[in-house]
Amino acid sequence: MSYELRSARFLASEIRSKVVFPGAAVIDATLGNGHDTLELAQLVGEKGTVYGFDIQPDAVQNTRQRLTQAGLIDRCTLWTAGHQEMLKYIKTPVDYVSFNLGWLPGGNKHITTLWETTKTAVCSALTLLKPMGVMTVCAYPGHAEGDRERNELSAFFSQLRPQDFNILRQTFLNAGAGAPECFVIQKQESCTFSAI
Repeated sequence: MSYELRSARFLASEIRSKVVFPGAAVIDATLGNGHDTLELAQLVGEKGTVYGFDIQPDAVQNTRQRLTQAGLIDRCTLWTAGHQEMLKYIKTPVDYVSFNLGWLPGGNKHITTLWETTKTAVCSALTLLKPMGVMTVCAYPGHAEGDRERNELSAFFSQLRPQDFNILRQTFLNAGAGAPECFVIQKQESCTFSAI
């Protein structure tokens, strides 16, 4: 058997590989150390664009270094800014948006994404998505803010109209309460949602 059911991040990566195409415009809403950004830069090709956000200068620097070493920095525009500000920076629709919530791997665990700003960012991303565009959100419960974000995301996504979005939630039922989860959202052709 060649398929292995794996983590929330693996599902997000698998979805990216299917929905991001050469020439696409995409957003990495939480740069982290740049692993997802690099993957996106490879997928969008020479004519595509990756927009990236992180409030931590170290995250932006680590990502920029990773992209430069791979020769892909010219496809990317990175901002040291909170993802809740994306509508200030991006004015055109995008094909895909990636969120990895929580803290910077290897960084200060006291600096985490917060539901208040995450909600604004998610609403902004839903507004920017093209019809049939896709967003993945990996949530990391197991700490107070992570638990809150996961619960609030579930409640928020549950209230969105099915005429506007198809929404999937991946949960590993036997992995314990702190296991990462992945939400996958696809915007419908008939969507009327706007955060503006």
